[in-house]
Amino acid sequence: MSESSGYKVVFEIGAQKALRKMDPHQANMIMAWIGKHLTGTDDPRRQGKPLSENHAGKWRYRIGDYRLIAHISDKEVIILILEVGHRSKIYQR
Repeated sequence: MSESSGYKVVFEIGAQKALRKMDPHQANMIMAWIGKHLTGTDDPRRQGKPLSENHAGKWRYRIGDYRLIAHISDKEVIILILEVGHRSKIYQR
């Protein structure tokens, strides 16, 4: 059997801290969604939407009232989670 060639998910320190501060139920829901939809995927753009303006080049993933802001590196086959937060505050940073 060959090793999976899908994308690997990596978290920046700020995203890790945001998850730790979050309600445990919400954090678990987000991590489960990432595991199901992003980890090992062959097409990370299928679930998300590209951002524009001052977030150009980044992708947004919607998980209920929460958002993930990520950078997709096709060369390294990595999805780098930059920010995790509630939809009302995520774009203010």
